[in-house]
Amino acid sequence: MVGSASAFALVMRGVGREIVLVDLNKARAEAEANDIYHAVPFAHPLTVRAGEYSDLTGAQVVVVAAGVAQKPGETRLQLLQRNAAVLAQVVPSILQHAPDTVLLVVSNPVDILTHLAAKFASQLGVHFSRVIGSGTMLDTARFRALLGRHFGVDAHHVHAYVIGEHGDSEVLTWSQVSIGGMNLKEFSEVQSTPLSPEQMCQMDGAVRRAAYQIIAGKGATYYGIGSAVARLVDVLLHDQRAILTVTCRIENLPGLEGVTLSLPRLVGGRGVMTTMALPLDDAEQKGLLRSAAVIREAVESL
Repeated sequence: MVGSASAFALVMRGVGREIVLVDLNKARAEAEANDIYHAVPFAHPLTVRAGEYSDLTGAQVVVVAAGVAQKPGETRLQLLQRNAAVLAQVVPSILQHAPDTVLLVVSNPVDILTHLAAKFASQLGVHFSRVIGSGTMLDTARFRALLGRHFGVDAHHVHAYVIGEHGDSEVLTWSQVSIGGMNLKEFSEVQSTPLSPEQMCQMDGAVRRAAYQIIAGKGATYYGIGSAVARLVDVLLHDQRAILTVTCRIENLPGLEGVTLSLPRLVGGRGVMTTMALPLDDAEQKGLLRSAAVIREAVESL
């Protein structure tokens, strides 16, 4: 559902020229491709079709939505091991035909699977900056949307970031929120719209637990992440140099070396160009280090 929703979002935004859907279930890939292609006359002139790995030759971006669902009674580690086995097959198959592509991982748990994908890609000479995950892009969008709703401001003009793990340990950076060039406290006073600690706590929970609520109601989340993928692919294809909270391996930030998690990053046509080290307050910094520890432990368990 995430792969097909992403392809549909690409068509609706008019991103790219050709979209190829590759899946072990070829009948499903063909059905999804045909269904999405029938939307083209109402959107943008793209080609959408099913294909094989060999059809990815020349692709500038490959979105990796492959993965297996958790079975009843299966542990998180067992699920990770099975998904690691999937990536061990998928990543080399992609790079065999598209060695110069940027890999965009959206399978969950995205931080750990992006880390593994980068490991497999590095064995084929691909730098980790060309293997990125959707990370906390969607969490950041949720945070900005809720702040915008509270203050009655278009979320496009709210600057706020969710960093760390795409999961329960993620960190909402309240100290970095700015609207109209003002920090949160200043803007609240100008608008005469206070944001109480209780409201901040509710907002934190709404961002952190959004996926749980959606999954409980409909089984999976895919429209929001599909839109995030379309935005990110647009940035990559057109070298837009956008700052996005994507996940990628960290080289030289104290306490985070070698960990793959989300931070604001400058993203261009070849992947991650620069990682931003935010001036966090003490609580946020501790939260980020805790989040890094969660990811590091999961990776080491594999």
